[in-house]
Amino acid sequence: MSLQEALHKLASFRTNNTRDSQETFEKGLIVLRSAGPKTLGEEGWAFLEQLMLASVDVGRLDIADQCLKQLNDKFPVSPRVDVLRGILMEATQSSSTVLAYYDELLRINPSNAAIWKRRISVLRRLGKVEKAVEDLNEYLDTFYTDVEGWLELADIHSSCNQYTHALQALSHALLLTPQNPFTFLQFAETAYSSGDIPLALKMFLVVIDMNEGEDEDAIPMGISVRAWWGTKLCTRQLVVSSASHTSHSHTPVAKNIKLIDELATERVLTAYSGEQGIQARNLVSNWMSGR
Repeated sequence: MSLQEALHKLASFRTNNTRDSQETFEKGLIVLRSAGPKTLGEEGWAFLEQLMLASVDVGRLDIADQCLKQLNDKFPVSPRVDVLRGILMEATQSSSTVLAYYDELLRINPSNAAIWKRRISVLRRLGKVEKAVEDLNEYLDTFYTDVEGWLELADIHSSCNQYTHALQALSHALLLTPQNPFTFLQFAETAYSSGDIPLALKMFLVVIDMNEGEDEDAIPMGISVRAWWGTKLCTRQLVVSSASHTSHSHTPVAKNIKLIDELATERVLTAYSGEQGIQARNLVSNWMSGR
């Protein structure tokens, strides 16, 4: 591959926020050995950061260290370089050393959001869940609009089967991104896991409504398939005995639950009517009929 082709591919990865670490590393080496970042102008520094992260991912810490040194020479007092140094330390140093490094950076600059998030990720990997939750709550008190932070908090609570707390965190994410169907889907699936089937059904239907531009006769794709599956899982239980499913959120069961169940059945089966899904259609059909 030529130098220009490698540069174009790497630029495309940055534009699309793609982190294909192995390919990034291979193409980055071509650039590093053929031209060097200084010949690329301002784009060279973004390239070095990209290559450094990919190098850490694939275990080439020597290349990562080389990239970091060049970035540090250019930006000796940079919070962004501090974060990159921390990422490399996570791969080479003890967790206690890394946490001490992050603590010192936060003492100097408590508003460094990236350092907060790196520190929380280290705590979570160490299994210090309570401390991770404590720090994440403190972080979100300052950076309330960080949707990823709320999703991380919800994920931590869900991993501990604390679904009520997870739903509370997801509620904040919904307020911040009311146009994102994936957040609603996560809320619906968490509500289902918590046992609040009426609430889960309501939110699965919201996801479907958010994709209302989809042709009614078209085969459901992507997130719509997952939402229809969730709807079917809910209606299958509610049709049998809606009275036995207590909603902690006091969400009422839809009066037309049988019609929703029939529609969900049709939509799920339609999703498996294409060439790629036809082999699984019989299995899905048998499950639908309880066989």
